[in-house]
Amino acid sequence: MAFNVKPENLCYAIMGARSLGIHGLNVTMPHKIEVIRYLDDLDGNVRLVGSVNTILNINGKLIGYTTDGIGALNALRYSGEDPTNKKIVILGAGGASRSISFLLAKYARELVILNRTVEKAENLAKEIASSLGMGQDAVRFGRLDYGHLELELRDADIVINATSIGMKPNDGETPISRELLHSNLTVFDIVYEPLETRLLREARQVGAKTIDGLSMLIHQGAASFEIWTGMKAPIEVMRKAALKKIREELTSH
Repeated sequence: MAFNVKPENLCYAIMGARSLGIHGLNVTMPHKIEVIRYLDDLDGNVRLVGSVNTILNINGKLIGYTTDGIGALNALRYSGEDPTNKKIVILGAGGASRSISFLLAKYARELVILNRTVEKAENLAKEIASSLGMGQDAVRFGRLDYGHLELELRDADIVINATSIGMKPNDGETPISRELLHSNLTVFDIVYEPLETRLLREARQVGAKTIDGLSMLIHQGAASFEIWTGMKAPIEVMRKAALKKIREELTSH
């Protein structure tokens, strides 16, 4: 079940989940960082990245986890893209970007974080380098603009859009101009509504490999499922169910 919770009502929603004995829930933008203050305990990865997307309720004790990073990593691997020793450019410095960046920094040869507010990108890059004991050259940052994209995408292996640019109702927008995309690039957009964003459509047109946001949604959901149930998630069943739901919504409009 999905609930649209306004930021000013977040504390009441979490209190309600605790009171109702809801065993597990996912938290999405824009609540991933703010929700931490209402939880009782945090998984080690959350302490590192400062972002929660999964909550487990054990007898009224709420524990926060993040599965965004592992969801992105497994989505890449599922598509046949190994991030090991690759140059990865991540767009955005919010909750999802934090989880993805912290995890992929352990694999990447070079990680570049670009954000419209460059100070947020700088803070995140420095946090990652400090927490993981990496050199400043291994985790770099810049402003999300045409000039930095042109410079960084030239020799990049993977680019991940971890912003909301291109998400409905602004699905005509794209964070990357078409002429900066190239066929040696894997383009991963974590936006899943619409399933084919303008970024992915234009990336496909230039021969780039593409990964859609549904793949990450399924893999982070699978990791959440395993936290809640202790059982291995049925990835293919989940994928079929998600695609069926999307098709039903498309035909109903």
